Amino acid sequence: MRKWLLGPIVGAGLLGATLGFSAFAVTTNPNASEKRAQTFRQLELFAEIVAKAQSNYVTEFDEAEAIEAAINGMLASLDPHSSYLDPDDFKDMQAQTSGEYGGLGIEVTAQDGFVKVVSPMDGTPAQRAGIKSGDFLTAIDGKSIVGLPLNDAVKQMRGEVNSAISVTIVRESVEPFDVSLTREVIRPEVVKQKMIGDVGYIRITTFNEQTVTALDRAIEQSRKGALKGLVLDLRDNPGGLLEASIKVSSRFLDGGEVVSTRGRHDTDSKRYNADRANRFPDGLPIVVLVNNGSASAAEIVAGALKDRQRAVIMGVTSFGKGSVQTVLPLGPDKGAMRLTTSRYYTPSGKSIQGAGIDPDFEVAQVRLSDKDIAEVKTRAARYSEAALPHALENDQGAERKPPHVPADMPPADYKGQDYQLDQAVALILAGKARPGASNVAAVIPAATATARP
Repeated sequence: MRKWLLGPIVGAGLLGATLGFSAFAVTTNPNASEKRAQTFRQLELFAEIVAKAQSNYVTEFDEAEAIEAAINGMLASLDPHSSYLDPDDFKDMQAQTSGEYGGLGIEVTAQDGFVKVVSPMDGTPAQRAGIKSGDFLTAIDGKSIVGLPLNDAVKQMRGEVNSAISVTIVRESVEPFDVSLTREVIRPEVVKQKMIGDVGYIRITTFNEQTVTALDRAIEQSRKGALKGLVLDLRDNPGGLLEASIKVSSRFLDGGEVVSTRGRHDTDSKRYNADRANRFPDGLPIVVLVNNGSASAAEIVAGALKDRQRAVIMGVTSFGKGSVQTVLPLGPDKGAMRLTTSRYYTPSGKSIQGAGIDPDFEVAQVRLSDKDIAEVKTRAARYSEAALPHALENDQGAERKPPHVPADMPPADYKGQDYQLDQAVALILAGKARPGASNVAAVIPAATATARP
Protein backbone atom coordinates (compact mmCIF):
# COMPACT_ATOMS: atom_id res chain seq x y z
CA MET A 1 0.00 0.00 0.00
CA ARG A 2 1.54 3.23 -1.13
CA LYS A 3 1.73 6.16 1.24
CA TRP A 4 0.71 9.53 -0.20
CA LEU A 5 1.27 13.04 1.00
CA LEU A 6 -0.48 14.74 -1.90
CA GLY A 7 -2.72 17.40 -0.42
CA PRO A 8 -5.09 18.07 -3.20
CA ILE A 9 -6.48 15.56 -5.68
CA VAL A 10 -4.88 15.44 -9.12
CA GLY A 11 -6.51 14.27 -10.80
CA ALA A 12 -19.69 0.35 -6.11
CA GLY A 13 -22.73 -0.13 -4.88
CA LEU A 14 -23.67 -1.46 -1.45
CA LEU A 15 -20.64 -3.75 -1.50
CA GLY A 16 -18.53 -0.75 -0.53
CA ALA A 17 -20.58 -0.37 2.63
CA THR A 18 -20.61 -4.11 3.27
CA LEU A 19 -16.82 -4.11 3.43
CA GLY A 20 -17.14 -2.17 6.67
CA PHE A 21 -18.90 -5.07 8.41
CA SER A 22 -15.68 -7.01 8.87
CA ALA A 23 -14.43 -4.39 11.29
CA PHE A 24 -17.43 -5.07 13.55
CA ALA A 25 -17.71 -8.82 13.10
CA VAL A 26 -14.37 -9.74 14.67
CA THR A 27 -15.19 -8.56 18.19
CA THR A 28 -17.54 -9.74 20.93
CA ASN A 29 -17.45 -6.44 22.81
CA PRO A 30 -21.05 -5.48 23.76
CA ASN A 31 -20.50 -1.89 22.71
CA ALA A 32 -19.12 -3.06 19.36
CA SER A 33 -22.15 -5.33 18.91
CA GLU A 34 -24.48 -2.39 19.43
CA LYS A 35 -22.49 -0.32 16.96
CA ARG A 36 -22.74 -3.17 14.46
CA ALA A 37 -26.50 -3.34 14.91
CA GLN A 38 -26.77 0.42 14.47
CA THR A 39 -24.71 0.20 11.28
CA PHE A 40 -27.08 -2.44 9.87
CA ARG A 41 -30.06 -0.20 10.69
CA GLN A 42 -28.41 2.73 8.91
CA LEU A 43 -27.66 0.59 5.86
CA GLU A 44 -31.27 -0.57 5.77
CA LEU A 45 -32.30 3.09 5.91
CA PHE A 46 -29.93 3.90 3.07
CA ALA A 47 -31.31 1.05 0.92
CA GLU A 48 -34.87 2.22 1.62
CA ILE A 49 -34.00 5.80 0.63
CA VAL A 50 -32.42 4.63 -2.64
CA ALA A 51 -35.48 2.51 -3.46
CA LYS A 52 -37.97 5.29 -2.67
CA ALA A 53 -35.94 7.86 -4.60
CA GLN A 54 -35.81 5.58 -7.65
CA SER A 55 -39.57 4.99 -7.45
CA ASN A 56 -40.67 8.56 -6.79
CA TYR A 57 -38.06 10.95 -8.20
CA VAL A 58 -39.22 13.15 -11.05
CA THR A 59 -37.05 11.22 -13.54
CA GLU A 60 -35.15 7.95 -13.53
CA PHE A 61 -31.52 8.15 -12.42
CA ASP A 62 -28.47 5.91 -12.44
CA GLU A 63 -28.44 4.10 -9.09
CA ALA A 64 -24.76 3.15 -9.40
CA GLU A 65 -23.76 6.78 -9.88
CA ALA A 66 -25.95 7.86 -6.95
CA ILE A 67 -24.43 5.23 -4.65
CA GLU A 68 -20.90 6.19 -5.73
CA ALA A 69 -21.73 9.80 -4.89
CA ALA A 70 -22.92 8.67 -1.46
CA ILE A 71 -19.64 6.81 -0.90
CA ASN A 72 -17.68 9.91 -1.85
CA GLY A 73 -19.84 12.02 0.43
CA MET A 74 -19.17 9.68 3.34
CA LEU A 75 -15.40 9.77 2.81
CA ALA A 76 -15.35 13.53 2.22
CA SER A 77 -17.12 14.00 5.57
CA LEU A 78 -14.09 12.45 7.29
CA ASP A 79 -11.50 14.90 5.96
CA PRO A 80 -10.77 16.71 2.68
CA HIS A 81 -8.15 14.18 1.51
CA SER A 82 -10.09 10.91 1.80
CA SER A 83 -11.95 9.83 -1.33
CA TYR A 84 -13.11 6.93 -3.47
CA LEU A 85 -11.22 6.29 -6.70
CA ASP A 86 -13.18 4.49 -9.39
CA PRO A 87 -11.13 2.16 -11.64
CA ASP A 88 -10.28 4.97 -14.08
CA ASP A 89 -9.26 7.35 -11.29
CA PHE A 90 -7.15 4.63 -9.69
CA LYS A 91 -5.39 4.01 -12.99
CA ASP A 92 -4.78 7.74 -13.39
CA MET A 93 -3.27 7.95 -9.90
CA GLN A 94 -0.93 5.06 -10.64
CA ALA A 95 0.12 6.77 -13.86
CA GLN A 96 0.71 10.02 -12.01
CA THR A 97 3.17 8.43 -9.61
CA SER A 98 5.21 7.23 -12.60
CA GLY A 99 5.72 10.86 -13.64
CA GLU A 100 3.63 10.85 -16.85
CA TYR A 101 -0.12 11.20 -17.28
CA GLY A 102 -2.75 12.92 -19.39
CA GLY A 103 -4.54 16.14 -18.48
CA LEU A 104 -4.18 19.90 -18.05
CA GLY A 105 -1.39 19.95 -15.46
CA ILE A 106 -3.39 21.46 -12.64
CA GLU A 107 -3.67 20.55 -8.96
CA VAL A 108 -7.13 21.17 -7.48
CA THR A 109 -9.06 20.69 -4.27
CA ALA A 110 -12.66 21.17 -3.19
CA GLN A 111 -13.82 24.16 -1.14
CA ASP A 112 -17.41 25.09 -0.33
CA GLY A 113 -18.72 23.29 -3.40
CA PHE A 114 -16.18 24.89 -5.72
CA VAL A 115 -13.12 23.45 -7.45
CA LYS A 116 -10.16 25.46 -6.23
CA VAL A 117 -6.75 25.61 -7.88
CA VAL A 118 -3.89 24.71 -5.56
CA SER A 119 -1.23 25.23 -8.21
CA PRO A 120 -0.70 24.89 -11.96
CA MET A 121 2.29 22.72 -12.81
CA ASP A 122 5.20 24.28 -14.64
CA GLY A 123 5.25 23.87 -18.42
CA THR A 124 1.67 22.58 -18.69
CA PRO A 125 -1.43 23.92 -20.50
CA ALA A 126 -2.82 25.29 -17.22
CA GLN A 127 0.38 27.20 -16.42
CA ARG A 128 0.73 28.60 -19.95
CA ALA A 129 -2.91 29.72 -19.92
CA GLY A 130 -2.26 31.86 -16.85
CA ILE A 131 -4.32 29.88 -14.33
CA LYS A 132 -3.16 30.81 -10.83
CA SER A 133 -3.13 29.34 -7.33
CA GLY A 134 -6.34 30.37 -5.56
CA ASP A 135 -8.45 30.54 -8.73
CA PHE A 136 -11.85 28.83 -8.69
CA LEU A 137 -13.07 26.73 -11.62
CA THR A 138 -16.85 27.08 -11.95
CA ALA A 139 -17.66 25.62 -15.37
CA ILE A 140 -16.22 23.30 -18.01
CA ASP A 141 -17.21 23.85 -21.63
CA GLY A 142 -19.95 26.18 -20.41
CA LYS A 143 -21.49 23.63 -18.03
CA SER A 144 -21.43 24.45 -14.32
CA ILE A 145 -19.39 22.21 -12.02
CA VAL A 146 -20.35 24.07 -8.84
CA GLY A 147 -21.44 21.51 -6.26
CA LEU A 148 -20.14 18.61 -8.32
CA PRO A 149 -18.03 16.01 -6.46
CA LEU A 150 -14.37 16.78 -6.99
CA ASN A 151 -13.65 13.46 -8.69
CA ASP A 152 -16.41 14.11 -11.22
CA ALA A 153 -15.06 17.57 -11.99
CA VAL A 154 -11.57 16.15 -12.48
CA LYS A 155 -12.95 13.50 -14.86
CA GLN A 156 -14.46 16.23 -17.01
CA MET A 157 -11.11 18.01 -17.23
CA ARG A 158 -9.47 14.84 -18.55
CA GLY A 159 -9.87 13.65 -22.12
CA GLU A 160 -8.10 12.74 -25.29
CA VAL A 161 -4.74 14.34 -26.00
CA ASN A 162 -5.06 17.36 -28.33
CA SER A 163 -8.77 17.78 -27.53
CA ALA A 164 -9.98 21.28 -26.64
CA ILE A 165 -11.54 22.34 -23.36
CA SER A 166 -12.78 25.63 -21.94
CA VAL A 167 -12.86 26.39 -18.21
CA THR A 168 -14.49 29.32 -16.46
CA ILE A 169 -12.28 31.05 -13.91
CA VAL A 170 -13.42 33.07 -10.91
CA ARG A 171 -10.61 35.18 -9.48
CA GLU A 172 -10.84 37.73 -6.68
CA SER A 173 -11.40 41.32 -7.84
CA VAL A 174 -11.80 40.17 -11.46
CA GLU A 175 -14.92 39.44 -13.49
CA PRO A 176 -15.32 35.71 -14.30
CA PHE A 177 -13.64 34.77 -17.58
CA ASP A 178 -13.16 31.73 -19.81
CA VAL A 179 -9.82 30.12 -20.62
CA SER A 180 -9.37 27.81 -23.62
CA LEU A 181 -6.84 24.98 -23.28
CA THR A 182 -5.75 21.89 -25.20
CA ARG A 183 -5.26 18.66 -23.30
CA GLU A 184 -1.76 17.20 -23.41
CA VAL A 185 0.21 14.25 -22.12
CA ILE A 186 1.68 15.76 -18.99
CA ARG A 187 5.36 15.01 -18.49
CA PRO A 188 6.19 17.57 -15.85
CA GLU A 189 9.79 18.61 -15.38
CA VAL A 190 9.90 17.67 -11.74
CA VAL A 191 13.33 19.19 -11.03
CA LYS A 192 14.92 22.31 -12.54
CA GLN A 193 18.48 23.46 -11.96
CA LYS A 194 20.58 26.50 -12.78
CA MET A 195 23.38 28.58 -11.34
CA ILE A 196 22.94 32.15 -10.15
CA GLY A 197 26.55 33.24 -10.00
CA ASP A 198 28.15 30.99 -7.38
CA VAL A 199 24.81 29.97 -5.85
CA GLY A 200 23.02 26.83 -7.01
CA TYR A 201 19.27 26.90 -7.60
CA ILE A 202 17.13 23.73 -7.62
CA ARG A 203 13.35 23.76 -7.95
CA ILE A 204 11.29 20.65 -7.15
CA THR A 205 7.74 20.81 -8.53
CA THR A 206 6.32 17.51 -7.23
CA PHE A 207 7.33 14.29 -5.48
CA ASN A 208 6.91 11.24 -7.72
CA GLU A 209 8.99 8.27 -8.83
CA GLN A 210 11.18 10.48 -11.03
CA THR A 211 12.00 13.16 -8.46
CA VAL A 212 15.01 11.63 -6.70
CA THR A 213 16.81 10.62 -9.89
CA ALA A 214 16.27 14.08 -11.35
CA LEU A 215 17.43 15.71 -8.10
CA ASP A 216 20.66 13.69 -8.10
CA ARG A 217 21.44 14.97 -11.60
CA ALA A 218 20.69 18.54 -10.54
CA ILE A 219 22.95 18.31 -7.49
CA GLU A 220 25.82 16.97 -9.58
CA GLN A 221 25.38 19.84 -12.03
CA SER A 222 25.42 22.36 -9.18
CA ARG A 223 28.65 20.91 -7.76
CA LYS A 224 30.65 21.17 -10.98
CA GLY A 225 31.87 24.71 -10.30
CA ALA A 226 32.47 26.99 -7.33
CA LEU A 227 29.52 26.79 -5.00
CA LYS A 228 28.74 29.12 -2.11
CA GLY A 229 25.32 27.74 -1.26
CA LEU A 230 22.03 26.36 -2.57
CA VAL A 231 18.48 27.66 -2.90
CA LEU A 232 15.98 24.78 -2.78
CA ASP A 233 12.69 26.05 -4.20
CA LEU A 234 9.58 24.21 -2.94
CA ARG A 235 7.08 26.98 -3.67
CA ASP A 236 3.73 25.79 -5.07
CA ASN A 237 4.84 22.16 -4.70
CA PRO A 238 1.65 20.25 -3.74
CA GLY A 239 3.41 17.12 -2.47
CA GLY A 240 3.31 13.52 -3.66
CA LEU A 241 4.87 10.30 -2.41
CA LEU A 242 6.07 9.93 1.18
CA GLU A 243 8.96 7.75 0.02
CA ALA A 244 10.16 10.49 -2.33
CA SER A 245 10.17 13.09 0.46
CA ILE A 246 12.36 10.81 2.60
CA LYS A 247 14.85 10.24 -0.22
CA VAL A 248 14.97 13.93 -1.13
CA SER A 249 15.70 14.84 2.50
CA SER A 250 18.45 12.19 2.51
CA ARG A 251 20.32 14.15 -0.16
CA PHE A 252 20.91 16.90 2.38
CA LEU A 253 21.08 14.97 5.68
CA ASP A 254 23.59 12.39 6.83
CA GLY A 255 21.23 9.99 8.56
CA GLY A 256 18.88 10.82 11.43
CA GLU A 257 15.14 11.40 11.55
CA VAL A 258 13.25 13.00 8.67
CA VAL A 259 9.66 12.53 9.84
CA SER A 260 7.53 10.30 12.03
CA THR A 261 3.94 9.17 11.62
CA ARG A 262 1.35 8.25 14.23
CA GLY A 263 -1.96 6.60 13.44
CA ARG A 264 -4.74 4.55 14.92
CA HIS A 265 -2.87 1.28 14.42
CA ASP A 266 0.70 0.33 15.27
CA THR A 267 1.43 -0.23 11.58
CA ASP A 268 0.62 3.43 10.90
CA SER A 269 3.13 4.68 13.49
CA LYS A 270 6.68 4.77 12.26
CA ARG A 271 9.87 6.81 12.32
CA TYR A 272 11.55 7.48 8.98
CA ASN A 273 15.28 8.14 8.93
CA ALA A 274 17.42 9.64 6.20
CA ASP A 275 19.66 7.33 4.22
CA ARG A 276 23.34 8.03 4.59
CA ALA A 277 23.35 9.29 1.02
CA ASN A 278 24.22 12.94 1.51
CA ARG A 279 24.96 14.30 -1.97
CA PHE A 280 25.30 17.96 -0.94
CA PRO A 281 28.33 19.15 1.07
CA ASP A 282 27.54 19.46 4.78
CA GLY A 283 29.13 22.84 5.30
CA LEU A 284 27.43 24.79 2.49
CA PRO A 285 24.38 26.90 3.39
CA ILE A 286 20.91 26.03 2.12
CA VAL A 287 17.88 28.33 1.87
CA VAL A 288 14.51 26.61 1.31
CA LEU A 289 11.80 28.72 -0.34
CA VAL A 290 8.17 28.00 0.64
CA ASN A 291 4.79 29.66 0.20
CA ASN A 292 1.15 28.82 0.91
CA GLY A 293 1.15 26.44 -2.06
CA SER A 294 3.92 24.31 -0.49
CA ALA A 295 2.12 21.27 0.92
CA SER A 296 2.53 17.75 2.26
CA ALA A 297 5.78 16.17 1.03
CA ALA A 298 7.22 19.64 0.39
CA GLU A 299 6.47 20.53 4.02
CA ILE A 300 8.12 17.32 5.24
CA VAL A 301 11.35 18.22 3.46
CA ALA A 302 11.24 21.84 4.66
CA GLY A 303 10.40 20.77 8.22
CA ALA A 304 13.16 18.16 8.32
CA LEU A 305 15.87 20.52 7.05
CA LYS A 306 14.70 23.24 9.44
CA ASP A 307 14.45 21.06 12.56
CA ARG A 308 17.74 19.32 11.81
CA GLN A 309 19.48 22.72 11.55
CA ARG A 310 20.49 22.04 7.95
CA ALA A 311 18.71 24.95 6.24
CA VAL A 312 16.87 28.18 6.84
CA ILE A 313 13.35 28.67 5.52
CA MET A 314 12.34 31.78 3.57
CA GLY A 315 9.03 32.97 2.13
CA VAL A 316 5.60 32.81 3.73
CA THR A 317 3.83 30.18 5.85
CA SER A 318 3.25 26.88 4.04
CA PHE A 319 -0.12 25.20 3.38
CA GLY A 320 -0.27 23.13 6.57
CA LYS A 321 -1.16 19.56 5.51
CA GLY A 322 0.12 17.28 8.24
CA SER A 323 -1.59 14.00 7.32
CA VAL A 324 -0.70 10.88 5.32
CA GLN A 325 -3.04 9.03 2.98
CA THR A 326 -2.89 5.32 2.13
CA VAL A 327 -4.30 4.03 -1.15
CA LEU A 328 -6.29 0.86 -0.41
CA PRO A 329 -7.17 -1.21 -3.52
CA LEU A 330 -10.69 -2.65 -3.39
CA GLY A 331 -10.21 -5.56 -5.78
CA PRO A 332 -10.43 -6.11 -9.54
CA ASP A 333 -12.54 -3.49 -11.32
CA LYS A 334 -13.57 -1.87 -8.04
CA GLY A 335 -11.03 0.94 -7.88
CA ALA A 336 -9.49 2.01 -4.59
CA MET A 337 -9.99 4.16 -1.55
CA ARG A 338 -7.64 6.95 -0.60
CA LEU A 339 -7.88 7.18 3.18
CA THR A 340 -6.13 9.33 5.75
CA THR A 341 -4.39 6.82 8.01
CA SER A 342 -1.91 8.84 10.06
CA ARG A 343 -0.59 12.25 11.01
CA TYR A 344 3.02 13.19 10.52
CA TYR A 345 5.43 15.07 12.75
CA THR A 346 8.68 16.91 12.03
CA PRO A 347 11.90 15.71 13.74
CA SER A 348 11.23 18.01 16.70
CA GLY A 349 7.90 16.22 17.24
CA LYS A 350 5.81 19.11 15.92
CA SER A 351 2.57 18.69 14.01
CA ILE A 352 2.08 21.26 11.25
CA GLN A 353 -1.52 20.20 10.56
CA GLY A 354 -3.51 23.37 9.85
CA ALA A 355 -0.67 25.56 11.11
CA GLY A 356 1.95 25.17 8.38
CA ILE A 357 5.67 25.81 8.59
CA ASP A 358 6.60 29.37 9.48
CA PRO A 359 9.65 30.75 7.66
CA ASP A 360 12.77 31.88 9.48
CA PHE A 361 12.86 34.86 7.13
CA GLU A 362 9.41 36.12 6.15
CA VAL A 363 9.52 37.65 2.68
CA ALA A 364 6.62 38.59 0.40
CA GLN A 365 6.80 38.00 -3.34
CA VAL A 366 4.93 41.16 -4.34
CA ARG A 367 4.65 44.66 -2.94
CA LEU A 368 1.34 45.55 -1.39
CA SER A 369 -0.34 48.92 -1.15
CA ASP A 370 -2.61 49.92 1.72
CA LYS A 371 -5.71 49.11 -0.32
CA ASP A 372 -4.41 45.56 -0.99
CA ILE A 373 -3.94 44.62 2.65
CA ALA A 374 -7.55 43.69 3.47
CA GLU A 375 -7.82 41.56 0.35
CA VAL A 376 -4.56 39.77 1.10
CA LYS A 377 -5.68 38.98 4.62
CA THR A 378 -8.95 37.54 3.31
CA ARG A 379 -7.15 35.42 0.71
CA ALA A 380 -4.63 34.14 3.25
CA ALA A 381 -7.40 33.10 5.63
CA ARG A 382 -9.03 31.03 2.88
CA TYR A 383 -6.00 29.42 1.30
CA SER A 384 -4.69 26.90 3.80
CA GLU A 385 -5.33 23.39 5.06
CA ALA A 386 -7.17 24.75 8.10
CA ALA A 387 -9.70 26.46 5.81
CA LEU A 388 -10.72 23.22 4.04
CA PRO A 389 -14.03 21.58 5.04
CA HIS A 390 -13.68 18.82 7.65
CA ALA A 391 -9.94 19.38 8.00
CA LEU A 392 -8.31 17.45 10.84
CA GLU A 393 -7.61 19.45 13.97
CA ASN A 394 -4.04 19.92 15.12
CA ASP A 395 -3.67 17.41 17.95
CA GLN A 396 -1.12 19.65 19.68
CA GLY A 397 -3.31 22.74 19.58
CA ALA A 398 -1.03 24.62 17.17
CA GLU A 399 -2.77 27.26 15.08
CA ARG A 400 -1.89 29.09 11.93
CA LYS A 401 -0.62 32.62 12.47
CA PRO A 402 -3.28 35.26 11.76
CA PRO A 403 -3.08 36.73 8.24
CA HIS A 404 -0.68 39.64 8.09
CA VAL A 405 1.57 41.47 5.69
CA PRO A 406 5.22 40.27 5.73
CA ALA A 407 7.71 42.87 6.89
CA ASP A 408 9.97 42.36 3.87
CA MET A 409 8.40 43.27 0.54
CA PRO A 410 9.87 44.29 -2.82
CA PRO A 411 10.77 48.00 -2.85
CA ALA A 412 8.71 50.28 -5.06
CA ASP A 413 11.53 50.53 -7.62
CA TYR A 414 12.27 46.79 -7.72
CA LYS A 415 13.02 45.70 -11.30
CA GLY A 416 13.62 41.99 -10.79
CA GLN A 417 11.39 39.02 -11.55
CA ASP A 418 11.50 36.98 -8.33
CA TYR A 419 12.03 38.93 -5.12
CA GLN A 420 12.02 35.92 -2.79
CA LEU A 421 14.70 34.20 -4.85
CA ASP A 422 16.78 37.38 -5.01
CA GLN A 423 16.60 37.66 -1.23
CA ALA A 424 17.55 34.01 -0.78
CA VAL A 425 20.64 34.46 -2.95
CA ALA A 426 21.52 37.69 -1.13
CA LEU A 427 21.16 35.92 2.23
CA ILE A 428 23.68 33.26 1.20
CA LEU A 429 26.17 35.74 -0.26
CA ALA A 430 25.88 37.91 2.87
CA GLY A 431 26.76 34.92 5.05
CA LYS A 432 23.43 35.14 6.94
CA ALA A 433 21.96 31.75 5.93
CA ARG A 434 22.70 30.25 9.33
CA PRO A 435 20.38 27.54 10.71
CA GLY A 436 18.50 28.79 13.73
CA ALA A 437 18.49 32.37 12.46
CA SER A 438 15.17 34.19 12.49
CA ASN A 439 14.31 37.64 11.24
CA VAL A 440 11.00 39.02 9.98
CA ALA A 441 12.60 42.27 8.85
CA ALA A 442 14.27 42.80 5.50
CA VAL A 443 16.99 40.28 4.77
CA ILE A 444 19.09 42.94 3.09
CA PRO A 445 18.41 46.66 2.68
CA ALA A 446 15.82 47.14 -0.03
CA ALA A 447 18.04 49.59 -1.89
CA THR A 448 20.70 46.93 -2.41
CA ALA A 449 18.37 44.17 -3.54
CA THR A 450 19.84 42.58 -6.62
CA ALA A 451 17.52 42.53 -9.62
CA ARG A 452 18.12 39.65 -12.00
CA PRO A 453 17.29 39.87 -15.72
